[in-house]
Amino acid sequence: MTSTPKTPHPEKPPSPRRRPPAKPPIPALDKAQAVLAVWTERCKPAEVCRQLGIPWITFNQWQHRALEGLLQALESRVNLAQGEALSPRLQALLRQQQQSANLGRLSARLEQVQKVAPKPPESKMP
Repeated sequence: MTSTPKTPHPEKPPSPRRRPPAKPPIPALDKAQAVLAVWTERCKPAEVCRQLGIPWITFNQWQHRALEGLLQALESRVNLAQGEALSPRLQALLRQQQQSANLGRLSARLEQVQKVAPKPPESKMP
């Protein structure tokens, strides 16, 4: 009997998990059509998500952004040309950004003061 020599099969090291190939970005027109299809009840959100291959949370974010854009587009244009009047959303974002910057500066200053502050004298008990 002839037998073929058995070659040991080296075990493959576990391959690192790979991300699926990146999908091309979905154009804004397709996003708008998807949102409008749901808003006009031509499709259900689950169906749109399945067709576009996106998670529901992504579609929900599109809906919120579409609604914000719609409301912002319908705001009166008083002084918008001069840049004096900001949308309420933009005002809120700017206010929030200023508060976080102020907190950052205050905390940095507090750390600086705590490093420099003299230690209280120790009292000696008789």
